[in-house]
Amino acid sequence: MRSLIACALLTVMAALLAACGKPFVATEGLTYVVQPGDTVYAIAWRYDLDYRDLARWNHLTSYRIAVGQVLKVSPDGSAPAVAAMPSRRPQASTPRASPPADEPVVRFDWPASGKVIGPVRQPTGGSGLRILGRLGDPVRAAAAGRVVYTGTALRSYGHLVIVKHSNSLLSAYGHNQAVLVTEGQQVTRGQSIAEMGLGPGQQPALYFEIRLDGKPVDPAAYLPQRSP
Repeated sequence: MRSLIACALLTVMAALLAACGKPFVATEGLTYVVQPGDTVYAIAWRYDLDYRDLARWNHLTSYRIAVGQVLKVSPDGSAPAVAAMPSRRPQASTPRASPPADEPVVRFDWPASGKVIGPVRQPTGGSGLRILGRLGDPVRAAAAGRVVYTGTALRSYGHLVIVKHSNSLLSAYGHNQAVLVTEGQQVTRGQSIAEMGLGPGQQPALYFEIRLDGKPVDPAAYLPQRSP
């Protein structure tokens, strides 16, 4: 009887959190409930997963998901360490690794001008660069690719854009005051995709991150050297 009551309480909690627009994430033995605006790429980013693994575990051949859908966030369906939990200790950037030989070479360029701070750690576990500038400065795609997410669902990133450059490489652009692209849109290297907004301390800044196979890497290792 107690187990039935416990299950009922968990169901009610999930429904209430979903109604508030916040992701329902449990710490043990449970899964993730898709919220409005979620994409496979954004959910994978939240959990430091390769989006291909997330799709495979949930048999998502088209990468389409629906609000309320329950997704496994690990192979056996139990929740891993939660990326959205402030108590998680951020992981250091992994060394640069090479994408598979059968993937095209991706050439990156700086997404914004300004003073560079970093790498900086995100409370969610990500690691990237903070580029200071002026409010409204152009934010450019660091490499050609397809926009796979725009939104505000990922805590501490502000208004975020994620661009997929190859099967292995994605980049993210956070703290935007305006987004100039839509999900599914193809962009070219150097194309303006957003306008710089306010970062930590209400200071105009862009947060920039690159991930390889779902894991943060040092963006500076992928970017050309800048003049002092």
